Amino acid sequence: MTTASPLAAAHAALGASMTDFAGWSMPLRYASDLAEHQAVRTTAGIFDLSHMGELRVSGPRAAQALDHALVGKPSTMPLGRAAYGMVVDADGGILDDVVTYRLGEQEFLVVANAANSGVVARELTTRCAPFDAVVADETADWALVAVQGPAALAVVDPLTDADLSGLGYYRCLPTTLAGSEVLVARTGYTGEDGFEVFAPVAAATAVWDALLAATREHGGVPAGLACRDTLRLEAGMPLYGHELSRDVTPYAAGLGRVVKLDKDSGVGLEALRELSTREPARVLVGLRGTGRRAARAGYSVVHDGSAVGVVTSGALSPTLGFPVAMAHVERGLAAPGTALAVDVRGTELPVEVVVLPFYRRER
Repeated sequence: MTTASPLAAAHAALGASMTDFAGWSMPLRYASDLAEHQAVRTTAGIFDLSHMGELRVSGPRAAQALDHALVGKPSTMPLGRAAYGMVVDADGGILDDVVTYRLGEQEFLVVANAANSGVVARELTTRCAPFDAVVADETADWALVAVQGPAALAVVDPLTDADLSGLGYYRCLPTTLAGSEVLVARTGYTGEDGFEVFAPVAAATAVWDALLAATREHGGVPAGLACRDTLRLEAGMPLYGHELSRDVTPYAAGLGRVVKLDKDSGVGLEALRELSTREPARVLVGLRGTGRRAARAGYSVVHDGSAVGVVTSGALSPTLGFPVAMAHVERGLAAPGTALAVDVRGTELPVEVVVLPFYRRER
């Protein structure tokens, strides 16, 4: 059964092409993938992200419960801060990557990927059970709208009763937008400045309409999941099911920085401590190609005629004009400047290992 976004009627009115994504019917594009991508890079794009999972964790020991449940240490987060992290299994394999927001001394919001929200909800419930904390799956209660791009502040700020210019990256605050109480976070998944607005489902349409009108006033457009994928790829941001999986550890993904080992307890903690002492066999790298043919997920990475890795994501970069890809490759071949090839349907196309991200916005 496919779940409809609370903004389904708005997408239909805009003529969006819809797609089934992790059990949700979501906009793939409205007009042109390229135009939507370029709008986010130059002005602004507005996205419906209501398929993401929202899990509220609250109670006297909510912070300690999340220290145990996640690889990070949410107990050290100040109020109004957000942190990128992961849920791993006992062996250190990644079950999902999540963003955690601290809403109060005893209250947190954990946002999970749509494909894994059920898994994360179950894991958090089990892992938090020994603590004085309650996990509530509020996915059905919230709509999530993101405005991303250089004009994002100019789009969102006038619509709220807060001064968003002073809101730092990976910070959040409650405010009012379109007559409804919302949570605004300066977070995103495009490599641009931007805001994500959590709104009650009953206010979803009003919030979307207000943000869409303001986005258009600044030359922006509604944007779908297709351009979201090329935007995050250019920014070197991993996607679960591609760069991240149960078979990949945070260290193999180049994300060991989010793991906090100075904790009393944590699911997978002992495995992560051991993994931190040795280099992974394969690591995540960026690959830059030539010409116009792009490597795609699942293609083999080749060196001297032997497969040495696999592409996890790839596309012709709309911003940069050349093929880019992320891949897991053997550690000994992961140094920037290393010449490799990608097997594209029997043809070996040359690529070079480069430092991620491919694109970094001017700040």
